[in-house]
Amino acid sequence: MKTLHDLHRPLGNLGIHVSPIGLGTVKLGRDQGVKYPNGFTIPDDHEAQMLLKLARDLGINLIDTAPAYGRSEERLGPLLRGQRQDWVIVSKVGEEFEAGQSSHDFSAAHTRLSVERSLKRLETDFIDLVLVHSDGNDLHVLTECEVYQTLADLKREGKIRGFGFSGKTVEGGLRALQDGDCAMVTYNLNEQGEKPVLDYAAAHGKAILIKKALASGHVCLSPGVDPVQASFELLFGHPGVTGAIVGTINPLHLAHNVATAAAVIRRQA
Repeated sequence: MKTLHDLHRPLGNLGIHVSPIGLGTVKLGRDQGVKYPNGFTIPDDHEAQMLLKLARDLGINLIDTAPAYGRSEERLGPLLRGQRQDWVIVSKVGEEFEAGQSSHDFSAAHTRLSVERSLKRLETDFIDLVLVHSDGNDLHVLTECEVYQTLADLKREGKIRGFGFSGKTVEGGLRALQDGDCAMVTYNLNEQGEKPVLDYAAAHGKAILIKKALASGHVCLSPGVDPVQASFELLFGHPGVTGAIVGTINPLHLAHNVATAAAVIRRQA
């Protein structure tokens, strides 16, 4: 079985090594207002436990969650009990999701409250990486709000090991990497506009996590081309990419994604 155990790579310069595929967990906590082509049922605790065990067996140690993912964080706390040393946990600040609505708050007070709440929910003393969940006004959030400075303070206090930005613009990504450790960017077969952020990260030893790595719309590929393979060839062909967050609750898809990524990365090495 192809796994990622021997393919872990540095998360920028944080001294943390992560699997090139990370497990996104929005589907463990939220089924409203999500942009997926098909509906899905949130897995129960047993199904979630089996998914996490499979991910670990496949060599995945990177897990991505957020307060905006409904009950994701509070479910992961108990689900990962006794396994903290096996996982690199990424969470977010800035976006809340309540009663089917998203709202944003980038103040110092809310940032601190959000991280403290995530620590409690996740039942941990520290979070490996906290990203700002941008509302799209990236430069405004980074330069006019207190969120980034507050995350830097929390890093000094040891509550988080690193911080960064999940944004929507090239300018935001570049600015975020100047002072932060990681940018989460959209990069896939359909959307490559944020590539300058990847280039900057590669040149400056910063981390890049890819969201929407397997964008829908693979119909543009020739018949017989595996869209997952083509996606990973693009992503992992760029030296700036640390890992891709893939949010699946389907064990077969997870195993296929890992096997494909492992094969692509070995071929490219």
